[in-house]
Amino acid sequence: MKILIVDDNVQMRNLLRITFSSNPTYELFQAQSGIEALDLVHSEKPDIVFLDIMMPGEIDGLGVCEHIKSSEYKSCFVVLLSAKGQKTDIERGLAIGADMYLTKPFSPLALVEIVENLSKSE
Repeated sequence: MKILIVDDNVQMRNLLRITFSSNPTYELFQAQSGIEALDLVHSEKPDIVFLDIMMPGEIDGLGVCEHIKSSEYKSCFVVLLSAKGQKTDIERGLAIGADMYLTKPFSPLALVEIVENLSKSE
C-alpha cells in the first residue's frame, strides 16, 4: 500500500512516517507543500493520502483534495488532518470530496486503523 503524508510541519511528517514505518508492506512518500503533493499523486499514485489542510503556498490541502477527487486519481482515499475542528470546517472538507476528516491532535493508532481497514477492503 502506498501512503502519502502531506504536511508543512516536519515533526508531523516524522510522526506519521514513524507510525507507518514498522510495516514493510507500506510504501511511504512525503510532501511538504500542495504542489509537491500533487506531483507525487501523479507520479506514485498513492492508495491513501494523509493531508494537512493549512499549508503555505499556492495550493492548500483543500485544493489538493479537490484536485485529487476531480481527477483520474479520485479513488485515492483522502484523510484531511486539521487543527480546524468546527462543524463548518469538517462539512467543507467532506463536501469537496475528502473521505475522512480528523482534527489534531489525533491518535497515531487511529491512522494505523484507517490504513488497515482500507487494506482489508481492497
